[in-house]
Amino acid sequence: MPPTQPRDPLAGHLGHLTVPEQHALDKFKKQLEEEGSFVADKHDDATLLRFLRARKFDLPMTKLMWDNSEKWRKEQGVDQLLRFDFTEGAEVMKYYPQYYHKTDKDGRPVYIEQLGKLDIDALYKITTQERLLKRLTSQYEQFLHERLPATSKVVGHPVETSCTILDLGGVSLLQFYKVKDYVSEASKIGQNYYPECMGKFYIINAPWGFASVWNLIKPWLDEVTVAKIKVLGSSYKVDLLQQIPKENLPKEFGGECQCSGAGGCQMSNAGPWNVPDATSTAPAPAASEQQPLASPS
Repeated sequence: MPPTQPRDPLAGHLGHLTVPEQHALDKFKKQLEEEGSFVADKHDDATLLRFLRARKFDLPMTKLMWDNSEKWRKEQGVDQLLRFDFTEGAEVMKYYPQYYHKTDKDGRPVYIEQLGKLDIDALYKITTQERLLKRLTSQYEQFLHERLPATSKVVGHPVETSCTILDLGGVSLLQFYKVKDYVSEASKIGQNYYPECMGKFYIINAPWGFASVWNLIKPWLDEVTVAKIKVLGSSYKVDLLQQIPKENLPKEFGGECQCSGAGGCQMSNAGPWNVPDATSTAPAPAASEQQPLASPS
């Protein structure tokens, strides 16, 4: 029996489509054109393929997912949320540290979140779950339309996903329970409306007993998403450095980066998206406007 060939990591992406997958893409695009909902500058092939991959190129299921997403976008006014006025952003950062910081070895934007430092009671004194979810949507839009184009331009090839580090150091079960409603809603937004944006996801400093929490979270996630997640304890540095250059990884996580300026790496917003002319889109968001939990799925 011949050995099994390893799966192409770019399978289902442009330039790596099988004949049936290409036919599915062509039929999907034609269907949108015929119903008058296709917008060329918004619905490029990469976007259509994200939805097709999420539903394993099952066209009826993909169309259902797409229609639900378009309905949600209209209801939420998503096209007007790219620059959501999240005035409490700097204060939120104190109680919920989260930030983008440079790129991994494949050019993906690295997103870091320290859930163990979350103070949910203090957080909800200065903002609401509704505003956090609107900010989350805004950041997904910026991720797709600003961060990815900037990183793609710098590395010289299309970059379509993120690399996330979720630090659970210091987190408690009670703490997680308090934020579970937000995490559930945020996960739904990522999976249902921004599919196939997660490239790598590292959960580090997973505490004893996290297996129970992980079993609670997994039903919210599809099997494709779960396969991209690596759960690590305190011995995570080797894994992170295999994926992220040491000069790009903040020192507190085993790297060598120590950004100068107030707030260090956490507030630097360092990356190709924060370099003049890295992309032709609007200016990159400030560090205080970073994306909450539930990184692109």
